[in-house]
Amino acid sequence: MDKPILTEGKTSNGVDRRSFFRAAASIAGGVVLWHFWTREKVQANPYYAGGAPKLVKIVQFSDAGKKLGVVSEPQVVKSDEEWRKQLTPDEYEITRNAGTERPFTGTLLNVHDKGVFRCICCDNALFSANTKFESGTGWPSFWAPIASENVIETTDSSLGMERTAVSCRLCVAHLGHVFNDGPQPTGLRYCMNSLAMKFAKA
Repeated sequence: MDKPILTEGKTSNGVDRRSFFRAAASIAGGVVLWHFWTREKVQANPYYAGGAPKLVKIVQFSDAGKKLGVVSEPQVVKSDEEWRKQLTPDEYEITRNAGTERPFTGTLLNVHDKGVFRCICCDNALFSANTKFESGTGWPSFWAPIASENVIETTDSSLGMERTAVSCRLCVAHLGHVFNDGPQPTGLRYCMNSLAMKFAKA
C-alpha cells in the first residue's frame, strides 16, 4: 500500500497534520483522565472495593431501651448515590461529609420523652433518653452512648484543633463530637447533630 503523500502539511486525503495530531492528543488525554477519575472514585468509595462487608459487633436495644443482646452484623456500606437517595441533602451533609448543623435548630434538641435515639442511616441504637441533658450548647447532648460498642470515637484535627469525633459503628455515619465538660457520672458531653439521628419513642 502506498504511503500518503504529504503536501503543504496535509495528507493525501486532505487532513491537516497539525489538526490530526491535536485530535489524537486530545483523545489520549481524555482516556488518561477518565482512567484516573474512575480509579479514584473506586478507591474512595468502599462500596466498590469488592468482597463482603466486614462484621461489626453492636448491642441491640428495643425502643424502650431494653438490651436485647450483642450481635455481629455486616457493616452497612452503600454507594454515594444510594446515600443521596436515602437521605435529605442536610442529613447527607452531616452524616456522610461530617458536617455540623447550626445550633438551636435541631428537631431533637427539646425531645424529653422516654425512648432511644437511633442512627438516621441504619437504625442502630445510639443514645438513651435517660442520658440526655440540657447542655445549653444548642445541640442534643448525652453523658454516655447507649452502648460503647455502638459508636466509634476517632481523632478529628480539622478546624485547627484536636477533637474527638463520634460515628455510628454500623454504618460509620458522622454523629458529632464528645467533650470532657459533661455532668456526672461520666463527666462527658456527647454533642450530637439532630440530623444524624431519629427518635424512637418508648
